[in-house]
Amino acid sequence: MPNMNRCPWCGDDPVYVRYHDEEWGSPVHDERTHFEFLLLETQQAGLSWRTVLYKRESYRQAFANFDPETIASFSNADVERLLTNPGLIRNKRKLEAAITNARAFLTIQERYGSFDSWIWHFAGDGPIVNRWNAVSQIPVSTPLSDTISAELRGAGFAFVGSVTIYAHMQAIGIVNDHLVDCFRHAELANYA
Repeated sequence: MPNMNRCPWCGDDPVYVRYHDEEWGSPVHDERTHFEFLLLETQQAGLSWRTVLYKRESYRQAFANFDPETIASFSNADVERLLTNPGLIRNKRKLEAAITNARAFLTIQERYGSFDSWIWHFAGDGPIVNRWNAVSQIPVSTPLSDTISAELRGAGFAFVGSVTIYAHMQAIGIVNDHLVDCFRHAELANYA
């Protein structure tokens, strides 16, 4: 989409631009997509999102197309196998967290009917539409991300600090943090 105003963080990297234009901030209600974004956000902790986006397909292949039931059954031998995969971020604690989080994700689904209904209940009636004029105004965490992070940790999730969870909220559309002059802001504000 040439001549479209975008959030400046995506620059002109085609992978980043596609992610910005088609995914970031779009409300997610599909269980597997929820788990995909959660898994990828926890792998990203301390690294750039660009790094994760470029490894996304490797994660899709290594982690059973982000199927939490399959991942929940992974063993220590699977972790050792994953550690040899050059397409992944080879951090043992993060790889173990993916398995731990798959199990916790299934528990949330069992308790609440779906992860989607559980996580979206925090947003009330729909996405929180912010009206930022500059990237510098966008917070890295909020009281709401603090709350969701604490709830996730209490449910047994790992690598789900408030900053990671705020990034997750942005990715799955709980918050619309596109700048007001970005074409996606209005598209997604209308979604609400």
